[in-house]
Parts: sequence; structure tokens; C-alpha cells
Amino acid sequence: MKGLRKIVLGMFLGVMAASSLAASDLAGQMAPDFALKSSTGENLRLSEYRGDVVMINFWATWCGPCRQEMPLLNELFNRYQRVGFNLLGVNIDDDSRRAMQMVEDLGVNFPVLFDETKEVSKLYQVEAMPVTVIVDREGVVRYVHQGYKPGYEEHYLTEIRALLRE
Repeated sequence: MKGLRKIVLGMFLGVMAASSLAASDLAGQMAPDFALKSSTGENLRLSEYRGDVVMINFWATWCGPCRQEMPLLNELFNRYQRVGFNLLGVNIDDDSRRAMQMVEDLGVNFPVLFDETKEVSKLYQVEAMPVTVIVDREGVVRYVHQGYKPGYEEHYLTEIRALLRE
């Protein structure tokens, strides 16, 4: 009986771990449109990227996993940008100067947007850091990933490649 409990508990924990990579209520819905000021000073609007696969990554300077994930996201951006992939990093810090310093320190070159009022974060039901949303070419949210652990980038890569082929 103890062996069966361990198996059931193991299966339960496996499902719970996988659910951190599962879609939220947004999956399957049109991605809420937004416009935010970018690190270059211009406003960028999500709907301007229709026709591309777009990853929206919500992050903060105080988030250790965000710092760990950002260089890996930058690699994805650099690798797939020329074939219809875009990445928007949405920073939720109150002070964009700290975010800009982190972007510079990490050598990130994808567009960084500032959600100082947290309005966009609320639209996307962001409750933890980081949150990564992948939107298809039609503007539909296909995947939502909560948090980050090493190896998640392999899931992103698989999903991005599949969406680029659609």
C-alpha cells in the first residue's frame, strides 16, 4: 500500500510541476492589446507585431530567475527574429532606470517595455515572476509559462518552432 501511495504522490507532483508550464485562462484567447513605452523611448504596441510569433516576457530586476532566463531569451530572439519571431520584455519595476541597468549588464537586445502602472501585467494575470506568454501569428495566446527553471527554454524553443511552421 505504501508503494502505491508513493506512485500516486509522484504522479501528482509530476502533474503539478508540469502545470507550472501549463496555460492560464488566457490560452486560446486573443492576446490583450497594449502599448507601452520602450527602452528606446518610443511606444510599442503588441498589435503591430501581428503576423509574427511573439513572446511576451514579464520580468523584474529583483527576480533571480528572470536574471537567469533573460540571456537565454536573448539567444532565442537573436536566432529566430529574422524568420518572424519577436520578443517583448515587459518590466514591472517602479523605476525603469534599474531595469535599464540590468538590460545593459546582461547584454539584452530585444525590446524592453515598461509597465510601471502594472496595467498590462493585470491584463495578462501576472501574479509571479517571470511569466512568459507566447502568441501566435493571428494574435492568439497559445502558451503561458509561470516561473522559470533551467530547461524551460527547451519548451519555449519547441513551441516557437511549431508556431513558426504554422
